[in-house]
Amino acid sequence: MSTEERDMKQGPVRVLFVCLGNICRSPLAEGVFRSQAKERGLEDLFHIDSAGTGAWHVGQAPDSRMRQIAMKHRVDLSGQRARQFKERDLVDFDYIFAMDDSNLRDILVHDREDQHQEGVVLFRKYDPDPDDYQVPDPYYGGDGGFDRVYSIVERTAQALIDHLSSVHNPDSNAPSQQ
Repeated sequence: MSTEERDMKQGPVRVLFVCLGNICRSPLAEGVFRSQAKERGLEDLFHIDSAGTGAWHVGQAPDSRMRQIAMKHRVDLSGQRARQFKERDLVDFDYIFAMDDSNLRDILVHDREDQHQEGVVLFRKYDPDPDDYQVPDPYYGGDGGFDRVYSIVERTAQALIDHLSSVHNPDSNAPSQQ
C-alpha cells in the first residue's frame, strides 16, 4: 500500500510485528506497543497484531520467559497466541515491522510484485540507538537476552508510536517523555 493510499484509508492504522516463531520478540512488541498506545490515549488509532514467519508454534502462548519479563514491566501478553505470517498480511496491514533481516527477507518473498515494500521495514529503523538494526532472538540464550530484548522493544516502540501518531494523528499527544 502506498503512503497516499494509506493516508486516504479510514479506520485504525494496522500494525503487524513479525519474528521467527511469534513467541518471543513479536508478541512482546505487540504487547509493549499496545500498552504504550493505551497509556497515551492512542489505542483507538491502531490495530495491533503479531505473527511469525514459521509455523512451529502456531496456537501457542508467548514463551514463558518473555511473559515473565513482560509482566515485570506491567505488559500483558496473556491473550496472545502465535500465528504464522501469510501473504494476505501484506494487504491487510499498513505497516509490517520485521525483527531482523532474515524475517524481513521471509516477508518480502511474499511480495511477488513489489507492491508492499514501502510498508515492510525493520522494527529497529525507529530505534534511537539502532546498533545493527536487529532485535536479537533470545529463545536459545539466557534470561539476560530477554531483558535486553525488552529494553530494545520498549524504546523502539515508543519512538515508533511517536512517528506513527505524528503521521496519522498530528493532533495527538506530544511525544512521550519516557
